[in-house]
Amino acid sequence: MSDLNSNKARPRKGQTGQKPNLPFHMLEKQSYLEEQNQEIRLGMEEGLDVSIYSKPELNWMQMEQIRMGLKDKVDVSAYADSAYGYNTMKQIRLSFYSSTDLTSYLDRGFESNELEQIRLALEEGLPIDKWLTDDMYSQQIHEIRIGLYEGLDVSKYADSKFNWMQMQEIRLGLEKKLKISFFANYLFNHWQMREIRLGLEEGLDVSSYAKLIYSSTDMQKMREELLANAKTTNTTETDSLEASLNALRKKEFNISVEDNGNKAYAYIPWIPGNMVREEDIFNDLENRGITIGIKREAISDMIKQRRMNEKILIAEGTPAEKGKDGWFEFFVRLDLPRIPAPLPDGGVDYVNIEAFEMVDEGEKIAVYHPAEKGHDGQNVFGEIIHANNGLEKNPLKGVGFTIADDGVTYLSRMNGKFEFVNGRIIISNMIIVREDVTSVTGRLEVDGSVYVIGSVYSGGYINATGDIIIEHNVETGRLIAGGNVMIKKGSCSRNDCFIEAGGEVSGSFFEAANINAGGNVKANYIMNSNINALGKVIVSGSKGMLLGGRICAVRGVDTYNLGNSSHLKTVLETGRNDIYEKEQAKYAEKRMQILDQMAVLENEWNKILKTLPSQKEQAAEIIKKLNAAIVAKDHELADLDAEVSKLANLTDPEQNMKDPVCVRGNAYEGSVIIINTIKYLLPSHVNRVIFKLRNKNVVMVRL
Repeated sequence: MSDLNSNKARPRKGQTGQKPNLPFHMLEKQSYLEEQNQEIRLGMEEGLDVSIYSKPELNWMQMEQIRMGLKDKVDVSAYADSAYGYNTMKQIRLSFYSSTDLTSYLDRGFESNELEQIRLALEEGLPIDKWLTDDMYSQQIHEIRIGLYEGLDVSKYADSKFNWMQMQEIRLGLEKKLKISFFANYLFNHWQMREIRLGLEEGLDVSSYAKLIYSSTDMQKMREELLANAKTTNTTETDSLEASLNALRKKEFNISVEDNGNKAYAYIPWIPGNMVREEDIFNDLENRGITIGIKREAISDMIKQRRMNEKILIAEGTPAEKGKDGWFEFFVRLDLPRIPAPLPDGGVDYVNIEAFEMVDEGEKIAVYHPAEKGHDGQNVFGEIIHANNGLEKNPLKGVGFTIADDGVTYLSRMNGKFEFVNGRIIISNMIIVREDVTSVTGRLEVDGSVYVIGSVYSGGYINATGDIIIEHNVETGRLIAGGNVMIKKGSCSRNDCFIEAGGEVSGSFFEAANINAGGNVKANYIMNSNINALGKVIVSGSKGMLLGGRICAVRGVDTYNLGNSSHLKTVLETGRNDIYEKEQAKYAEKRMQILDQMAVLENEWNKILKTLPSQKEQAAEIIKKLNAAIVAKDHELADLDAEVSKLANLTDPEQNMKDPVCVRGNAYEGSVIIINTIKYLLPSHVNRVIFKLRNKNVVMVRL
């Protein structure tokens, strides 16, 4: 018994040798079986946290059980352990559906087949615990469970001294209400027990052969002799044969109801002479009150094909169907590739990006379809399973649209640019310029966004509160945007191209450009340009080059190549830069203005306090207004300080600049790297390196 327990002991946490969770794209690189990868893909498609089971030590069947548990919102932590076989995992998972607890049985060392019998007994409300011992196996537990289900006195055989076949013989004797004391002795093998039981069923006096000295073969001969000598008065030979067959016929089967009453299964064990008929199954279903979803063909097939030792679904209810949630039908595209597509070399395609969609005044933007009612179901007992209705969605938020009188149709209020950002509709004014912008076209100032279908040439000037999008090139000129600037093909000038943006600046390339950006600057090629960015400067693709000029990026630089073999001077500065200093100065000036205004208000406050007693009523009203104004200015000062704190965090290497300068290809001799005013001159050609600040020194770390 001790050996059995040690072999079946439940493993302790931390003893499985689990590897750390890995993303799926990394797992695919390992020598996984296709079935394992398939389970991970299925989980991802179902929106599950596949990291829980994306582990090399789990086979695909174990993965499947964890995935099914996650899908059904089961606490898979109870069994997501490679030490458990898939069938053990299955039993633990199924136990959650009926709120049964198998933990104590796992601790006792019971294995999957045993756990299944225990689970079924618990689900049927049977007192199985009273009769369980740790050395019992699944077939023995099955016999005890069947006996309890049939209301038999299982104490006569619920003893591990009996093997399952001996238990079965005693159980069959109890079912026939026979005097089992003749054979309920573990010293008899099950064949001997059978001969004694058959003799009792035939009404014979078995005392003559129910003795240990006789083998089962001897007992059979003696039983058959006794049977041949028995009286056959008023019984034909056919009747006698039929009576004998009926005496030998067994009707051993079990029907279990699972899945909260939604499914019923039949199980016919293999037993010599077990002759279960269709009507036996149907009668048992009727007695149990199972009337819905009976699968007559499955029952017929099970009996005709003699499908024994197999669990067969014989009845299935109609599941409740949750009503469809409310949803929005959009009549504009939400899936525009606002992020440029990748190029074969790793760069990005700025030329073919669709950055926005235009809508007309009164155009239908979206229609809301209300939630639908659910459809009730029925379990196999005919009980109603109530369905949940669908959930309604909140109305869409945003600007630039109105809701029609029907309360569900969303209409544009203007001709303009449509965007759907973070679940909000944003329709803003956009001017479309269908010609090149030059000195001839004059200054273009727009409250909204500007889309130039052509290019910007010498003397071109655009000032927009929103975005500026240039379909082709920018040679010279000035672009000022409150939002983003996108130049699809790029900019090439003689240092007389000036671009300012409150947000991001992007384009295929920038050559001899002057750029100030409140966000990132992105391109596939940057040469001889002066760039100041509060975000990052990112140069993509294996052919990407950051060459010459001065690049100041508060949040760092990420490029493929830096400098060239001709040692063209290239300066990269991260952390504080010109824009950062200007922003700090702007904040300082604004802070001083607020403090001056608060000082004026406080002076007025002090003057009022010195008023004569006769003027106290008027003074009280003025004090109330002054107090409100001082509180408002105090809030304004707090908001400003919060913005200053954000700005300071941008240059904190511990918070925001883990890898201040990353070079994924070649970094050439002579390049200058400055991180928070600490300067470093690259002495020689290196590749695949990160430059970072460590102990107030710029150091190189290999990628």
